[in-house]
Amino acid sequence: MTSRPRIHFTAASGWINDPHGLSVVDDRYHLFFQHVPGSTTWAPQCRWGHAVSDDLVHWSEHPIALEPGDGDDGVWSGSIARDDDQGARAYYTSVQVPDFGIGRVRVARPADPQWRRWVKEEIVVGLPPELDAIAFRDPFVFRDAGCWRMLIGVALSNGTAAATSFSSPDGHAWTYDGIAASRSSALTEPVWTGSLWECPQLFTVDGQDVLVTSIWDNDVLHYVAYATGRWENGRFRPDTWRRLTYGESYYAPSFFRDRLGRPCLIFWLRGALDEQAGWAGAHSVPYLLSMVDGELVMRVHPGVETQVKAWEPDGDGIAPLLTQWRPADGDLRISDGTGATTLLHRDSGGIRVQQGDQAPVTVPVAPGAAVTLIVDGPIVEVCCGSCGYALASGADLDVQVLDPETPAAP
Repeated sequence: MTSRPRIHFTAASGWINDPHGLSVVDDRYHLFFQHVPGSTTWAPQCRWGHAVSDDLVHWSEHPIALEPGDGDDGVWSGSIARDDDQGARAYYTSVQVPDFGIGRVRVARPADPQWRRWVKEEIVVGLPPELDAIAFRDPFVFRDAGCWRMLIGVALSNGTAAATSFSSPDGHAWTYDGIAASRSSALTEPVWTGSLWECPQLFTVDGQDVLVTSIWDNDVLHYVAYATGRWENGRFRPDTWRRLTYGESYYAPSFFRDRLGRPCLIFWLRGALDEQAGWAGAHSVPYLLSMVDGELVMRVHPGVETQVKAWEPDGDGIAPLLTQWRPADGDLRISDGTGATTLLHRDSGGIRVQQGDQAPVTVPVAPGAAVTLIVDGPIVEVCCGSCGYALASGADLDVQVLDPETPAAP
């Protein structure tokens, strides 16, 4: 059995993946996302789905915002930029047959105040001719020192992952400024960063510049990593790389600011689905960001906590759970009813995750740090502050607390 999640966004039907362009318009949140209607599997003919919410928990879908056509075989991930003079502009990855790997950046504008209908405009950026690359996609646009900046993820043919840097005075005419940041790493390094950075995003938290990206390599999606460093004149100089997520579910986070202007992230959750009901994919709860001792720290957005505490059983599905997990509470066993079991053991070194017969993984947790457990039908999120672990399934997940005297994992 699979219950539809209650506090995690899912589309009414069809496949969803990357969230993007989350914005506040007239005090309402507008979320856009990769969507393949009528299918529970990904296809390159993605659209921009659209949903709205007053509280980041209860979402209502609007009609598709952007669809293939007019020169687009697929409308892939991107971002939304806004200013007082020109209003809102969506920058998205336009892909065409046969090479879906190399995208182009196209602009669209809302045709009404509620952002229900969008009008496509011109292609504004393509792969710079001096770059030899196998992938180029996911524009992230932001304001910086009197101009517009754009980061785009690129996989260079030599195996180096990078983010390209562009600038514009008006959001229309863009100049290629070179590589904003790049890294070639080995699997043996503490933080491996693959051959392509998907959805690279740069923002500032508590005065610290942060680059967040999703790690792709050889058509495999891995995890989310980030670097702290310094952004200056179109270049990002990283000081330290760290992992932000563990497990196979979290990917492609989208940065946004809530209605109070606070920095936040929301992730795509892979693995949550109900094929019989015709939906696949979900988004995480939103996380509020801060910097603590040089590390990016996530905590569940207080709006989610408020909504869960006020939740009233309605007889439709399973009520969500949000609680603190302390070492003294005992280990956790997560099962999906099919025999698949994941064991979580917490000690002074972090959380040891044993998923079936896979090699165990240790999720780092600072001594004494609060760990938040979220259970919502087929989704479990474990927020450890400086990182997160998520598990999503095609069946409801049952979480059991084991006797502290009998550890779940040796």
